[in-house]
Amino acid sequence: MKKYLKASIKLGYYRLVNPLLKIIISPLFDKKYLGGRYFDKGYQGWFWVLRSIFTQKLLGFNRKVPWPVSPFISIDDPLRVIFDLDDLNNFQHFGCYYANYGGGRITIGKGTWIAPNVGIITTDHGLDDPSLHTSPQDVVIGEKCWIGMNSVILKGVHLGNNTVVGAGAVVTKSYPEGHCVIAGVPAKIVRKLN
Repeated sequence: MKKYLKASIKLGYYRLVNPLLKIIISPLFDKKYLGGRYFDKGYQGWFWVLRSIFTQKLLGFNRKVPWPVSPFISIDDPLRVIFDLDDLNNFQHFGCYYANYGGGRITIGKGTWIAPNVGIITTDHGLDDPSLHTSPQDVVIGEKCWIGMNSVILKGVHLGNNTVVGAGAVVTKSYPEGHCVIAGVPAKIVRKLN
């Protein structure tokens, strides 16, 4: 009986409550971001929404971001950050910097995990005049990558699937073949993965 009751409550949540919450919250956040595993297969996404209503909509941290995001993350142009809904967790911790102003696109592959304090940058300052920025270049991170804490990925970098970026690494060039561990300043391949 207990098992049946639990299953009924769960079914009611997914068929009634979850869709109703999406309708209620959609004026505050783009409805397309209120899906994926954190909403459709669990409750964690709604906790992020509650926090973000206060921090984003009332206090103004990351107000222009159309999905729930931590107030301790900086996203220059959220419409040019491409990611899978199942990876909304990458925007819920602290210290990450998605610097894609000036037209650069950041693409994050499905199943990729980004640790705190990671910088992903699509442009840099001019050498002759630091007040000017160079032309942006897209950053592409493949599927099932792990980007370690305090690492930086610079403009134009393309990381293939299953790339691990060691903590504190500065990635200045592409490793599109993937399946490797890169580390150091500047980052180099330290190990191949199967």
